[in-house]
Amino acid sequence: MAANAPRKRTAQKVIFVGLILLICVVAGYSIYEENKPWVVPEEFKRLRSPYAASEASLRAARGIYHEECAQCHGETGKGDGPEARTHSPAPADLTDAGRMSGVTDGEIFYQITAGRRPMPSFKSRLTEEQRWQLTLLVRSFSQKTAESRKQSEESSEKQTPH
Repeated sequence: MAANAPRKRTAQKVIFVGLILLICVVAGYSIYEENKPWVVPEEFKRLRSPYAASEASLRAARGIYHEECAQCHGETGKGDGPEARTHSPAPADLTDAGRMSGVTDGEIFYQITAGRRPMPSFKSRLTEEQRWQLTLLVRSFSQKTAESRKQSEESSEKQTPH
């Protein structure tokens, strides 16, 4: 009986080390998956919104945005919602005109549709029209900041004596 005790202890150590390694591999894979860039299929990159950015469509999208997106992306799209700090990767700043100018409407639509941890997929939660309306609203966040920046640059140029 005493001879079996060292083998039992060795087996327990091996199992413990194996479990630790498994946990590390799963955690590493999860971090890798969450931090890799969005891969958007080419057919989505070329899509353009079939809807115009009307006040009615943006108003409808604002309601959806506040219900489904603002808790992470923030009220104005800056990625500073009350749940933003709990997510990795952090929610995107949708007001970043430089970043958003390099993203097509089709890419935004795909990201809303497909989702990616920690962002959920909205394919079955929202209609196609609602997802396009959100696309237009997301696009408007960066356009507003670009327009504001341009206006403030113009007003500072006017105030600067020549």
